[in-house]
Amino acid sequence: MSDDEGPMPMPMPAPKRRRTMDPAHELALLDELPKGEMYEKSYMHRDVVSHVAFSASTQFLITASADGHVKFWRKMVTGIEFVKHYKAHLQAIVGLAVSPDGLRLATTSLDGTIKFFDILGFDMVHMITLDFVPSICCWAYMKGQIVPKIVIAEKDAATLRIYHAEATSNALLHTLDKLHMAPVTVLGYNPVLNCVISGDRKGMLEYWSPDTYAVPAKAKNGISFKFKSETDLYELAKNKTYACSIDIAINGKDFVVTGEDCCIRVFRCATGKLRRKYDESLAIFEDAQAAGSLQLDAIDFGRRVAVEKEVIASPQVSNCIFDESGHFILFPTLLGIKIINIETNKLARVLGKVENTERFMHLCLFQGTPNVNTQFQKHASTQAAKKLVMSDPKAKNETDPTVFTTAFKKSRFYCFSSREPVEDDGTEDSGRDVFNEKPTLDAGHIATESTSSKLGSRAVIHTTMGDIFLTLYPNETPRTVENFCTHARNGYYDNCLFHRVIKNFMIQTGDPLGDGTGGESIWGGEFEDEFNRNLRHDRPYTLSMANAGPRTNGSQFFITTVPTPWLDNKHTVFGRVETGKDTVSNIENIEVDEYDKPVEDIRIINIDIL
Repeated sequence: MSDDEGPMPMPMPAPKRRRTMDPAHELALLDELPKGEMYEKSYMHRDVVSHVAFSASTQFLITASADGHVKFWRKMVTGIEFVKHYKAHLQAIVGLAVSPDGLRLATTSLDGTIKFFDILGFDMVHMITLDFVPSICCWAYMKGQIVPKIVIAEKDAATLRIYHAEATSNALLHTLDKLHMAPVTVLGYNPVLNCVISGDRKGMLEYWSPDTYAVPAKAKNGISFKFKSETDLYELAKNKTYACSIDIAINGKDFVVTGEDCCIRVFRCATGKLRRKYDESLAIFEDAQAAGSLQLDAIDFGRRVAVEKEVIASPQVSNCIFDESGHFILFPTLLGIKIINIETNKLARVLGKVENTERFMHLCLFQGTPNVNTQFQKHASTQAAKKLVMSDPKAKNETDPTVFTTAFKKSRFYCFSSREPVEDDGTEDSGRDVFNEKPTLDAGHIATESTSSKLGSRAVIHTTMGDIFLTLYPNETPRTVENFCTHARNGYYDNCLFHRVIKNFMIQTGDPLGDGTGGESIWGGEFEDEFNRNLRHDRPYTLSMANAGPRTNGSQFFITTVPTPWLDNKHTVFGRVETGKDTVSNIENIEVDEYDKPVEDIRIINIDIL
């Protein structure tokens, strides 16, 4: 028998070809990302900034702070311009989500409410009061779907609830109380696969359909596994950690989670397989510093380590996000904001390494060409903004990639672009740290705040049918205006019904019970009338106090829709409708029952004092 006869041994496996990327293609993609070593600008909130999010389709930036405030900013040719400010919640905001089509914003808060905003109109349009304390939220509908669904997690329970975001009643669509065994910590929606990925405090990651509320079937919508045992979705649980943030690539192919163990993990969406893992724990940085590869001064590194230990001990979490191409991930570390190419598995860039006084936390990214519409250009509020939109027309076709980020314990958010900051020349709009808020008063000053500072001269009633802008009369009716403004600031009127509507007469609200029998003044009980000969019920759209007789003013008020002179010297006039008369008319013409109560609930979302 010759040596070449008989069975042959198994051939050696072919060596795996290492994934590479065309250098020119990589450089082109990197050009679409910020490259500034320092942040270009920073802007203020009154409290620690907790959330930032960007709507790519409308090119609005939304920021939120720990005191429940939400701000809208418009992306300009270079930089951003402030648009609108809402005191949205009475307590901290814990969830903020932009819808897949970029048109809607939702915020959840420890005050037990969800509030909805129209991003394009930068207007609050709806709210839902919950019977539980919520945590994170996530939109779960595809572009073009009729029902805009939103998923809300409960803070201290393993329950998920799905709501119809535009329903005024019976908004709860479904409850998932058996999917998870621990409180949910992350929610992400993949519109390409039309599935939600949720993770809980025990480290479990789950896929489920927002249409059937069940695990998607294999091979449906591109999902290629039937059992979780075929995936790496147990990776977090095996390592006794859990996901603190999640982001899904725009192309729907990958998702990335930031673990409580400070590891960044990239998974394939279709297969659930772990693709990349990056350990960003403190021990890794300490080893790198000891080896000399970080090239940081010992004192500087020691300061960063001290802050990092505070971050680890705090409930605040950082996030990791994809760029538009899905080839790069960006995440904050004690060294700065890292940009990693997950195709080549290499660090591409670090933003803000020299910014050793800020530990960046929560990121969002703008890429593309700023699209500033002509109406916004016309009404740009500052000279700087006008200068931006009137700059070289060629600049309008150029991209301005920008990373917006919060920082640990900072009441500012920071903007990294491809430009370095300009030197402060002492003029109004120079300097990179913009002072767009007044200095915060200390607690003692607030406690002794004068009565005059509690009085506002203008107010906006945000209702579920639109906004009503009011002019108030604090000089003529100081106690009535103080009562109204204080109730408004304290959220007393939030969610109050328009419980009495009479066509060709008036619309009435301000009763927390919603039936006309409740409400009291800020001093408890009732207070006296404040009649003024110059303030009469001689015209429609007059703001006046409701009462049950002399000296029985509480919290209820009404707006007339016709002249009502018979109410003079019986009810205190303390304001007039400035704009939003169409909203008053729309409420006036709503269908009511035999008791003059609207058949469909119309509510005050909140009242802002200006």
